[in-house]
Amino acid sequence: MSDYDSIVIGGGHNGLICATMLARIGHRVLLLEANDKLGGLAADREFAPGFHAPVAQTLYGLQAAVIKDLRLEDYGFVAGDPPLNLVALSTEEPPITIGDTALSGAQANDTLAFEQYRSQLKTFAGALAPFWGKTMPRIGMGSLKDLMTFGHMGLKLRLLGREDMLEFFRVATLPMRDLVDEYFESDSLKAALCWDGMVGTKMAPRSPNQAVLTLLNRMAGTHEGQHVVPTGGMAEFIAVLERSARSAGVEIRTDAAVKKITIDGDDNGQRCSGVRLADGSEISAERVISSADPKTTFLRLVGAANLEIEFTNRIRRLRCDGYVAKVNLALTDLPVFTGIDRPDGRMVLAPNMDTIEFAYDNAKYGELPEQPVLEVLIPSLHQTGLAPKGQHVLNANVMYVPGQLKGGWTDDARSTLMATIMEALEQYAPGITALVSASELLTPLDLEAQYHVSGGHWHHAEPAVDQLLMMRPTYEAAQYRTPIHGLFLCGAGSHPGGDVNGNAGRNAAREILA
Repeated sequence: MSDYDSIVIGGGHNGLICATMLARIGHRVLLLEANDKLGGLAADREFAPGFHAPVAQTLYGLQAAVIKDLRLEDYGFVAGDPPLNLVALSTEEPPITIGDTALSGAQANDTLAFEQYRSQLKTFAGALAPFWGKTMPRIGMGSLKDLMTFGHMGLKLRLLGREDMLEFFRVATLPMRDLVDEYFESDSLKAALCWDGMVGTKMAPRSPNQAVLTLLNRMAGTHEGQHVVPTGGMAEFIAVLERSARSAGVEIRTDAAVKKITIDGDDNGQRCSGVRLADGSEISAERVISSADPKTTFLRLVGAANLEIEFTNRIRRLRCDGYVAKVNLALTDLPVFTGIDRPDGRMVLAPNMDTIEFAYDNAKYGELPEQPVLEVLIPSLHQTGLAPKGQHVLNANVMYVPGQLKGGWTDDARSTLMATIMEALEQYAPGITALVSASELLTPLDLEAQYHVSGGHWHHAEPAVDQLLMMRPTYEAAQYRTPIHGLFLCGAGSHPGGDVNGNAGRNAAREILA
C-alpha cells in the first residue's frame, strides 16, 4: 500500500488549492514545499530588518469558485480594501487615475471612450469566464465531454450577438497597442492600460500575440481584473489557504525539496509511484501532482530518459524567459509623487508606449533598459506590519529586465540597474532617494534561484497563442494529465496560466476526481 493517495509538489497557491480539494473527498494528501515558507511568489519575505514584501503583492484574478469550494471565508479570508486605482504617470501629462468604470484627470474624449472600452472588455471577459475554470478539450479527440465544452463556448460567444461576437474575434488577438490606439488619445493613459495585459510576460505593446486574451483572463476574477490587497496582505491569504488545507487533512512539509519523481515501468508502460527527496528519503503515492513549472517537472524531476523524445523536445522549447525584476525599498517616510495627493494606487511610470517598446527592445538583446518602465505600489498604506511605525515599503515591478543579461548579472550590472531605477523614481517623486534606508533587487535570475521557477517567469510559461488553452503547456500534457500514468500538473504552466487566481489548481483537482 502506498504511503499516500496523492503527493503535491509545491506549496504555492495552486498546490495548496489542489491538495485541499483532494483531501476534502478523503484522499490521504502530502504537500511538499522546498522553501521554508508556503506561498511561492506570494510568500512573505523580510528584505530588510522590520521591512516585508512578497513578490506578489495583490490579488486580481482570484476566482469566486475557489473561495466557495475551499470555504476560505470560514478560515478568515476577507477581500480587504476597495480595489486599487491604476494611476498613469508621465513627465509630459498630468496624472490620470483609472478606476473600474471611470477616469479622473483625463481629457473629455478619453473619459467618454473609457466607459465604452471597459464595458466592451467586461462583456468579452464574461463570455470567456466559464472556460478558464474548465479542462480544455484534447486536440483530435471527439468525446462527448469535449464536444460539449466546444459547444458551450460557441454558444456563449454566439449569445454576445452578431456584432459583439465579430468584434470579439477581431479584438482577441490584437496587439495591445492597436486596441488602445482605437479608443484613446493620451499617451500615458494608453501605456498604463497596456500594462495590465502585458505585465509578467515577454510581450510589448506591438507584440502580435495574446495580451488582450491574457487581460480578459485577469478580468474573469471576482474583482474583474482590479487589484486588491486582501486584509492582512498576501501573507494572510496564504495563511488562509494553509488553514483550509490542514483542516481538510492535508499533511504539509516545508524544507522538503523533491529531487526526483519516481518512475516505474513494466510491460504496461510507465507510471509514477512517488518521489525521492533531497535528503534521500523516498515516499510512495498513487499519484503525484506537480505545481512546479513544466520544465522543472519534466526535465529535472522526471528526466528526459523517462519521456518520449518528441515530447521532451516540445518541453525544452517552451518559452519561459522572465522579463520582470522586483525592487523593494525601505523608506523612512512616505514619498511625495508630483501631482498626487496620496500615492495609494498602482502607479505606472511609463510616459508612452514607445518607452515600453524601447525597454522591450533592450531586453530582447540581453541589455538593461535605458529608460525603465515601472509599476509602483506602496503596500504599507494598505497593510500594517510591513514596516516600522511611520515608515513604508515601496514595491516595484520593473518590466523588460532580461534574466540572461549580456555579460551576466555582475555587481556592476546590478548597481547600474538600481541607479537607473532610482533616477526614474526621482523624476516622479523628487527626494525619494534620501528616504531609502535599505533596498532589494530581485532579477529574473534571482526569482528562478529562490523560487525554483524556470527562467524566473511569473507564469511558468509565456502566455502566447501556441502555449495557451489546449496547448498549455503542450499537447499530451494540456489537460493536467501527462504521458506518465499517475503524474499530473496543477501549476501556472497549465491552463489557464499564471496570476494568483487558483484556476489551475482547482481544475487539476477536478480532473483527477473526474
